[in-house]
Amino acid sequence: MDFAVPEHMQRFLRELDQFVEREIKPLEDAHPELFDHRREWARTDWENGGVPRREWEELMAEARRRADRAGFYRYSLPRELGGSDGTNLDMALIREHLTTRGPGLHYEFQVEFSVVGNFPIVHILHAYGTPDQKALIEPMIQGEVRTAFGLTEPGHGSDATWLETTAIRDGDEWVINGAKRFNSGMHHATHDLVFARTSGRPGEAKGITAFLVPRDTPGLEVPFYWWTFNMPSDHAEVVLRNVRVPNSAIVLAEGEGLRVAQHFVHENRIRQAASAVGIAQFCINEAVAYAKERKTWGVPLAQRQAIQWPLAELHTECELVRNLVHKTAWLMDQKDFMEVSDKVAMANYRANRLACEAADRAMQVHGGIGYTRHKPFEYIYRHFRRYRITEGSEEIQIRRVAGVLFGYIGGDRG
Repeated sequence: MDFAVPEHMQRFLRELDQFVEREIKPLEDAHPELFDHRREWARTDWENGGVPRREWEELMAEARRRADRAGFYRYSLPRELGGSDGTNLDMALIREHLTTRGPGLHYEFQVEFSVVGNFPIVHILHAYGTPDQKALIEPMIQGEVRTAFGLTEPGHGSDATWLETTAIRDGDEWVINGAKRFNSGMHHATHDLVFARTSGRPGEAKGITAFLVPRDTPGLEVPFYWWTFNMPSDHAEVVLRNVRVPNSAIVLAEGEGLRVAQHFVHENRIRQAASAVGIAQFCINEAVAYAKERKTWGVPLAQRQAIQWPLAELHTECELVRNLVHKTAWLMDQKDFMEVSDKVAMANYRANRLACEAADRAMQVHGGIGYTRHKPFEYIYRHFRRYRITEGSEEIQIRRVAGVLFGYIGGDRG
């Protein structure tokens, strides 16, 4: 076993830091209201459903363009798409590194924007798409085509095989009826990746189909956006009433949509886990630095066991979870992601809990000032708290681990 960060990645991270300082920080510094205690108010279009303000999204678009020109943005993509064939381990190391820097334009939590792109739907279309669907990939990378992800429903979240949205064949077309909830990105989407049951019974894995539906298709409506713990919100409620799409809208194959959904969530789960490790380390580092400088009763807080021990335990947990995330990402590079889904689940739920605990502890160490919006901890907590629910709740992650442990479902024990 070699636990060292590969040399190529050490070099990449050094160059990435230099790029962030040279190109991204000046953009951030020019718009302080989007990053200081005013961030939530300045980013949110409160009079337009609570969606992100145009100015905020344009700033991220400019950061994306700069990152793409500099050769960082597409790193995870195959070389034929202008990327560097970045591995899951590479991306875990990158995400952790970026969040260890703390919040900023280099990695924006609320919409998971990063100067090194994640691209789960690009990867899906590259792996499973038709030639026409693959033609959308380059515009998607450049932000001209934007695809939302419609899996969760009003009555079903993590229990996706029980979804109630249906699609019925009518000649060369499919007619989709149902509803989606927290259909993120619909405020600016050109397409929605909609999952619907086309055959089989509720609870069965087979029979769910993924459809790439243009946003302007008649019958696809967005009645409102959910206001959430962390604003702005791009989490739409979507209603589909007799939405007609051609057979060519299917991604992968009829009845094989669960594979598409699993591909999406497994990539997001491991990269969320890596991000959570990084932000937990940031919170620990900030709390330690503050405890060294803050004095009570004439001595630094850092001398008090009540401060030392919780941070020492969090620091230990961070090291344990970090190694689990790295190993799991490496395993995903060796095997099909479904073979190691229990490891992905372990890494995801433990890392997301850790991030919340570290943000909460950093608030506590900082005292009253830590509770204000002038420090980043409340923002970090509010964002990472959602990861304990999204991409499959932590209860679902633990259920996956238990299913493999007790032999009820398949998985890898390596």
